[in-house]
Amino acid sequence: MPKTVHVIGAPMDYGADRRGVDMGPSAIRYADLATELGKAGVEAVDAGDLLVPRAEERAPGHDRAKFLPEIEDVCTRLSDEVAGAIENDRFPLVLGGDHAVAIGSMAGSARNADVGVLWLDAHGDFNTPETSPSGNVHGMPLAAALGEGEFADQPWANAAGLREENVALVGLRNLDDYEREAIRDTDMTAFTMSDIDERGVTAVVDDALDVVTTGTDGIHVSLDMDWLDPDEAPGVGTPVRGGATYREAHAALEAIAERDESEDCLRSLEVVEVNPILDESNRTADIAAELAASALGKRIL
Repeated sequence: MPKTVHVIGAPMDYGADRRGVDMGPSAIRYADLATELGKAGVEAVDAGDLLVPRAEERAPGHDRAKFLPEIEDVCTRLSDEVAGAIENDRFPLVLGGDHAVAIGSMAGSARNADVGVLWLDAHGDFNTPETSPSGNVHGMPLAAALGEGEFADQPWANAAGLREENVALVGLRNLDDYEREAIRDTDMTAFTMSDIDERGVTAVVDDALDVVTTGTDGIHVSLDMDWLDPDEAPGVGTPVRGGATYREAHAALEAIAERDESEDCLRSLEVVEVNPILDESNRTADIAAELAASALGKRIL
């Protein structure tokens, strides 16, 4: 693990209908992120936020993929920031923003490298403009990065060059009908909350890590805070009951840190979908800061 964590705010809310997630980076910082990272034994350098015009200042454009040109612009700049951090031997920690920012995070992490992706999310995020029931791009980033549907002809979206066999989704519990069939038809590995119920979160995460580390130069971890149960993390735009508990979430991120300690595999991390407007006393942001620290090596003992 590099000693310096490069914190990048991506305050984008173009990908979702409910406004407020653009304040997520500020909320996570306010939750004393720097102190939490210090407890993990790493130094944090805050690069500030990308400049993102407010959604109210822009027209949504195409109903099947709202704000897509704006998302392309933000993700292209985010990709450069992430890649630049890695080139300077810093570890990029991206604070979202909605989950569409992952298109840029993954592309930057995968620049000049083969990257595996560990996707911690209640949702598959595997819709395309042709299949999305809402047109919200935060439900499409994984499909975009893999060049599905219309994204096949958009180099900015599939710049990560991901291979399906090096992608693992963990904690799924809410899929659209199309996504369910599409995920089954890919070479991605998917674990549902039922798998976690039956086997335990650490066993599932260990298997997922085997998938994403095999034949790759490192891994990108994408943590959507709606992966947790809304009783734990209420400040998200698309809550789904039955998610990970507080301790399950920490155990999962601690398992990632343990794997990194032995294999030096963790290349980048993002924490997304914190919406302070929907939160209670900044609880979700507090947990987001704690989980980031757990992924980077913070331990109870």
